Amino acid sequence: MGKTLQAVRGMNDILPDQTSAWQHLEGVLRDVVQAYGYREIRLPLVEKTELFRRSIGAVTDIVEKEMYTFDDRNGDSLTLRPEGTAGCVRACMEHGMLHNQVQRLWYAGPMFRHERPQQGRYRQFYQIGVEAFGMSDPDIDAEMIFMTARMWRSLDLKDVTLQINSLGTAAARATYKTALVEYLRGCFAELDADSQRRLDSNPMRILDSKNPAMEAVIREAPKLPDYLDEESRVHFAALRAFLDDAGIAYAVNPRLVRGLDYYSKTVFEWVTGKLGAQGTVCAGGRFDGLVEYLGGRATPAIGFALGLERLIALLQVDAVDLPAHNPHVYLVLGGEQGIRRGMVFAGELRDALTGLRLETNCGNGSFKSQFKRADRSGAAIALVIGDDEAAQAQVTLKPLRGEGDQQVLPQQDIASHLGQWLGLQLNR
Repeated sequence: MGKTLQAVRGMNDILPDQTSAWQHLEGVLRDVVQAYGYREIRLPLVEKTELFRRSIGAVTDIVEKEMYTFDDRNGDSLTLRPEGTAGCVRACMEHGMLHNQVQRLWYAGPMFRHERPQQGRYRQFYQIGVEAFGMSDPDIDAEMIFMTARMWRSLDLKDVTLQINSLGTAAARATYKTALVEYLRGCFAELDADSQRRLDSNPMRILDSKNPAMEAVIREAPKLPDYLDEESRVHFAALRAFLDDAGIAYAVNPRLVRGLDYYSKTVFEWVTGKLGAQGTVCAGGRFDGLVEYLGGRATPAIGFALGLERLIALLQVDAVDLPAHNPHVYLVLGGEQGIRRGMVFAGELRDALTGLRLETNCGNGSFKSQFKRADRSGAAIALVIGDDEAAQAQVTLKPLRGEGDQQVLPQQDIASHLGQWLGLQLNR
């Protein structure tokens, strides 16, 4: 006997008792993005490795340490996608969706990174990403943030706070990076090993260090807002005015950065203190240089991604009342004629009531055992059809939750009766 088969570490099963919360979350987020006119794009799980080396950066931790990369049978290097933006940009370029066009797109699905698993950070994790192309003004930046704020309201999430910053244009950021590197070299011995390694390759990410020992060094570092060009200052001021008009509270965080050169101007994150170290639930910003960096025409772009596992965890912490997807009705059947009539009757009820969740007993069993199954299913009502009910075109209705008496009704009246009881729409 070999070892018991188990899921890969950091790649988790989402069991039926959990999926109703996921379906609710995904449904709310989908409805919000589509209310803003964004269309879904479905992207491959696997891309050529070079796409991520170029888009994420060859010297980043993701590319160097975390990607699931392999050679296929043709010898091509392929990678399970660690994020969605690169694939979205590649698809838009490949299918001619960007030249002189505006695109509002969203996608959802699993991403893969070989990280140390912990709460809110897994090796297979689920994201929803939203991207907009072809718009350079700050109104689209504001729309992105408005959209995420609406998501939190729709989910009834509390204590999620917004942080924003501006990275400036590429030229302004280059001037800032020169000053930052000069400062950091002057205190090189105080940098941790990770920051020392990043000093030449990705110095701005040092500002994002979570190491408490780095706090003093980072606090005294040059501030990016002091180096912004006039264009970026005007853009950032306009974004803040939009947020103020909408009554969306925010904090300007000068340490909120992105390490790669194609990022520009607006960056934002929604954070919470309720999930420990994994406090970022949504991160976004402008990547005006990425399309050109990957070989396309210069195209303004902005987007965000949010992690579904972290949102699920936050919904649980906030004790948000999530809808259950238990069946409304459990159909108990007995006797040859009762079973035959009941199997057809179940389909008739589903046709008659929009949204009805009806579970039919299969595999026979005594009435006692079937009622136990009905109770375990979480259904609110049990309907019973035995040979007697089948012969008389009747159904016995028994409430399983709350008040109400058992009663016998004509089969033709059951749909309207259930519709009133359950608040479901009757199809005419």
